[in-house]
Amino acid sequence: MVSLPWPEVQERSAELSLAEPGPVHIAISGLYKRYAGQQVDALQNINLQIARGEIFGIIGRSGAGKSSLIRCLNRLESPGSGSVVVDGVDIGSLSSTELVVWRRGTGMIFQHFNLLSAKTVRENIDLPMRVAGIAPAQRQRKVDELLALVGLEDRQHAYPAQLSGGQKQRVGIARALVHEPKLLLCDEATSALDPETTRAILALLRDINRQQGITIVLITHEMQVIHDLCHQVAVLEQGRVIECGPVWQVYGDPQHETTQLLLNPQHNSLPEPLKNRLTAQPAAADARPLICLSYTGQGAVPQLAQLSDLLGSDITLVQSALEWVQDRQIGQLLLLTAAGQQPFQADIIPAALADRVEVLGYVTAD
Repeated sequence: MVSLPWPEVQERSAELSLAEPGPVHIAISGLYKRYAGQQVDALQNINLQIARGEIFGIIGRSGAGKSSLIRCLNRLESPGSGSVVVDGVDIGSLSSTELVVWRRGTGMIFQHFNLLSAKTVRENIDLPMRVAGIAPAQRQRKVDELLALVGLEDRQHAYPAQLSGGQKQRVGIARALVHEPKLLLCDEATSALDPETTRAILALLRDINRQQGITIVLITHEMQVIHDLCHQVAVLEQGRVIECGPVWQVYGDPQHETTQLLLNPQHNSLPEPLKNRLTAQPAAADARPLICLSYTGQGAVPQLAQLSDLLGSDITLVQSALEWVQDRQIGQLLLLTAAGQQPFQADIIPAALADRVEVLGYVTAD
């Protein structure tokens, strides 16, 4: 039997453990939004349910409606029709005074940090509580607690100009948590950060979710952020939800073309040397079938020894990309099988060894 190299598989990480989602926290029903002077709805018939304690991602390209949707969740924007119900309260029915009180239970993190340049880290975190009239001793205790949470105790007397981008965002996160919100809204919170800092901020948000059970709704154009952090994801395109579900499901088997394009960097593309030699039908007796085995998280396991038993010893692993997403194996294997299997019968590979089998074509010898 041929010995095949194992594909690169991302190991499961304890870091990916998140709070267990509970009952419905946010119910969005029939939501429409059109801005003044516009002929097209920014949001069209949005219907979503977000569980308590869940990290829910909203992804889409520029102009898809992501920011409009998240701003409707705390009524920075009012929808034209439809409802947003949070903890059983239709926030569209709240008066201005009631809305001010309600918003204290909702934290907001922005792409741009919006820190006051003339105030220190400590003073920036303290300010919302000071405005709310909270007693000085209570404010001091809360600021100390939040500085420890975001790891900025040693920078509490620094000014924003003295901070890195990641440190500024940590201040923004601490400030968003001063009123102990049950809901945290993140508007492209990592898009201005480098990859290493982004990972650190995502780890902090993950810890906050796990330790405090806060529901987090975030918008992003980066699929990796969704992959690393979220339970569920909704994909927006032209103001509509075109795909929604658990991250493993959307990531492993995207149904809509837009989702597939957003995921393209994460998926295998055919190596260029093979493209030039690939034909739809076998062009010669020595043409070898090129097959793609897809793993979409449905339960199939890529057992290469068993695949070799089925396909014969003359088998080449061309390309592989397998990883764990929410404890499910996701990805693809590209295999060249033995010549003479023409046409290749995909059904000889059982469902236990691949969720989907596709014959990409036939590769002739050099």
